[in-house]
Amino acid sequence: MAVVGLSWVVATILGAMPYILSGSSNKLAVRIFDSYKLAPQIYGDPVSPLTKDQFALVHSLVSAGAKGLSPQKLEEQFDAKVQKWNPGENPKPDFRVVFDELSEQPHWQGVLIRPGQEPDSPLDRSEHFRIRGVPMNIADAIFESQSGFSTTGATVIANLEDPISLPHCVLFWRSSTHFLGGLGIIVLFVVILGQGSAGKALMRNEIPGPSKEGSHSRMQHTAWMFAGLYCGLNLILTCLLWLLGMNFFDAVCHAFGTLATGGFSTYNASLGHFYQVDPVSGAWIEYVVIVFMVLAGSNFTLLYFLMIGQAYRLVEDIEWRYYMGIIIGVTICVVCFGMIYDDFITDPNTSTFTEAQLALRNGLFQVVSIITTTGFGTHDFDKWNSFGRGVLFLLMFVGGCAGSTGGGVKVIRHYLFHKILFLQLEKSYHPSVVRPLRLGGRPVDDPDLQTNILIYFSLILVLFVFGWLAIVTLEPDATWGTSEEHIEHKLIDSATAVAATLNNVGPGLGIIGATQNYANFSWWTKLLFTALMMIGRLEIFAVLVLLMPRFWRSR
Repeated sequence: MAVVGLSWVVATILGAMPYILSGSSNKLAVRIFDSYKLAPQIYGDPVSPLTKDQFALVHSLVSAGAKGLSPQKLEEQFDAKVQKWNPGENPKPDFRVVFDELSEQPHWQGVLIRPGQEPDSPLDRSEHFRIRGVPMNIADAIFESQSGFSTTGATVIANLEDPISLPHCVLFWRSSTHFLGGLGIIVLFVVILGQGSAGKALMRNEIPGPSKEGSHSRMQHTAWMFAGLYCGLNLILTCLLWLLGMNFFDAVCHAFGTLATGGFSTYNASLGHFYQVDPVSGAWIEYVVIVFMVLAGSNFTLLYFLMIGQAYRLVEDIEWRYYMGIIIGVTICVVCFGMIYDDFITDPNTSTFTEAQLALRNGLFQVVSIITTTGFGTHDFDKWNSFGRGVLFLLMFVGGCAGSTGGGVKVIRHYLFHKILFLQLEKSYHPSVVRPLRLGGRPVDDPDLQTNILIYFSLILVLFVFGWLAIVTLEPDATWGTSEEHIEHKLIDSATAVAATLNNVGPGLGIIGATQNYANFSWWTKLLFTALMMIGRLEIFAVLVLLMPRFWRSR
């Protein structure tokens, strides 16, 4: 247990080094909100509110990202925003005058960069007006590293598409942490170091979920089998995505994120980027990724049987049937309610058939993405109706099958939990009845399984509640902005953030929704999320025992 827990701590620290050493930037120094009346933030601290002209200037620069805008482009966008927000203003303001006035204010000095101010800047931005970026600090780097290794897919990086702020080599390392963490670093240890009781203990902690009968008795052989399946599926998916129009770099990175059920993408719009570029190939990419997310969330032992021609084992497995039943049932509900509330269309003239296609593809993708804890996005589900968002929130606590790369509580635990509840209800009115717990029609031999399942759910609940209360209490309101409307979302946003990290999902609702990220949280909250991600990835006890002094004492 010490090897499992400590190896993940060491891996997280080592994995954070490329982000620090490369000087990667995760966000701009300035954060603005949806109105000039709301005070902007510089390096996370609120400053004086802007005038309409100043807001138009800063809004243009923030929208442009780290690259900034040429004088001609900035003038065009500035004039358009002034005309929209302050029509009829006379005389017409000069963006250079507004820029100079703002640059002279103490808080804004050194934040706004004018053309030629930094001659050593890259050629594509040295002659631009722009806002300075913020390099990743230690908390950011550790968060991103743990998110990769634990296959959570939560990120603190606001702009993935700027090769200066985030070099491609770092972007590839970011996706590679998914590949390494998918079936676990410990599985690699078992492959290399051998089998025996130590190998069994390592595998049991690394692949969480109630133990199920494996396809081989030898742990090293099992580890080799899992590693082979995992690498083979990554190779197949890479080739398919490449054939469907992705370049090779994007295909490899998205294959790593899919089979590891991680969700790191190379674009700000996640997989939705490819649909924006080409709706036909983008739709096919989404359907292919859906299939492989379902496979990644399945028990790899069953995938082994599928590979050797014993497909009937999938249907016979009660957990897999339960898993597929949840996906199908929830998708039907999400699609039906989404069509009622027009969640999937923006054009009122869209035909019913086209709307049904969009609803089915986007609804199915997001349901599979959340239940398998992958976290890819193709649609802004934060704008769905309350029922749809609520269902996705609950799915965060389900997860994939035991023995899969998916995180979460695991489907088998939910199945056994509801069986245990029915047994206890029956015992309340028939106390003399002795009825064994059955799994797939067979009595469960482990006498401690019922207790372990109940303890596990209790620990998840305790961690969720205390993590939520800690963020609500200690995270400053400024993280949500300065208006009461923003701060009102603090309770639900904090709850989904804890659920998304504890269950290794990644995106949540509100401030960490499908189009947002974790960059604006304080450093200590990011470290709390890091701990929750590691606890969620491993068996809870493998992490919590490291905090107990008696664990380290000799017998």
